[in-house]
Amino acid sequence: MRSEFLPFAQPSISEEDVAAVADTLRSGWITTGAKCAELEDAFRNRLGCHHAVAVTSGTAAMHLALYASGIGPGDEVITPSMTWVSTPNLITMAGATPVFVDVDPETLMVSPDAVAAAVTDRTRAVIPVDFAGAAVDMAPLRSVAADQGVALVEDAAHAIGTIRQGGEEVGSMGTAIFSLHPIKTITSGEGGVLVTDDSEFGSRIKRLRFHGLGVDAWSRGQQGRSPQAEVLEPGFKYNLPDMNAVLGLRQFARLDEFIAQRTSLANRYRELLAEVPGIEPLGDAAATQRHSWHLFIVRVAREDMDRESFMNALKQRNIGSGVHFRPTHTQAWYAENSGRWRAHGSLENTERVGQQICSLPLFPGMTELDVDEVVAAVCDTVAEVAS
Repeated sequence: MRSEFLPFAQPSISEEDVAAVADTLRSGWITTGAKCAELEDAFRNRLGCHHAVAVTSGTAAMHLALYASGIGPGDEVITPSMTWVSTPNLITMAGATPVFVDVDPETLMVSPDAVAAAVTDRTRAVIPVDFAGAAVDMAPLRSVAADQGVALVEDAAHAIGTIRQGGEEVGSMGTAIFSLHPIKTITSGEGGVLVTDDSEFGSRIKRLRFHGLGVDAWSRGQQGRSPQAEVLEPGFKYNLPDMNAVLGLRQFARLDEFIAQRTSLANRYRELLAEVPGIEPLGDAAATQRHSWHLFIVRVAREDMDRESFMNALKQRNIGSGVHFRPTHTQAWYAENSGRWRAHGSLENTERVGQQICSLPLFPGMTELDVDEVVAAVCDTVAEVAS
């Protein structure tokens, strides 16, 4: 058994990252400024999008996207229940109705057919999720959204650096949100980025990010905000400080390196787990050319062992794990307020895999030996239960 606990996720912070943050703290400008602008430029240059707007979290980015899309009372927004609760919470708090659709049990992502079937005359937006670092099939979803005249916001919180079949990097088309939370592929401590190829929409998001002012918190020309800045519409306070942005900028430069390390570890997991009965990694997503491997998820598909027992047994062997995610509609508030959301059709797959999924440790600081020890713990756990 391992002598030290292995967490399921851990940020990869270098001494150079620490030094860059310290330099910013000493600079006299720690709120939104030049480093935030550089981070946005880095996203924009890589993806070729019109706008990249850095904010305080992926949730903040999604809130701005829903608000700027005019989502409100009486509207419906189609999304999976198999997602982090922030998206359904934001839809609900806007006075709209989350419409949950089922997912493919192999990929945990929605199908375009299921989304198309859920559209009604009240539908105003669709929010598909790129799960665990794989890519949802966006081309048919774009057709559905265009045909129905509804907003399409890609929840790419898990998928920074992911590439679709044909070479399209996630975020290079349409509107998408990324998360820079500490467990994500890269981090700014806390943070998020909204990217869009809609210039007008992006300009409004940037305005809404900082109180609705006609100019941003920091202007390249002014080296600060103009004292004559005017509120063009009421806005929020979601601007990302430079002390966070500089960490994100440093990490962004190592994105491909991190993905390569994650991919190597994930491939070793898949090879070693192939012979372990009832412990099933997620299947391949057909739309994905390069998986960014934010998470390595297995399904505990055994009649003789539930997911909680499996995770507890791993913990006793000094192996961390996580659940991503418990289906939203099974959370206490949603279970008690079933009239505030609806499901289109059965959520059978969501409910079944929601009781099975478990995220095993995966982060660039791990070694192949770490993976071997996780798999050994998994095998020991299965053998113990089966005996």
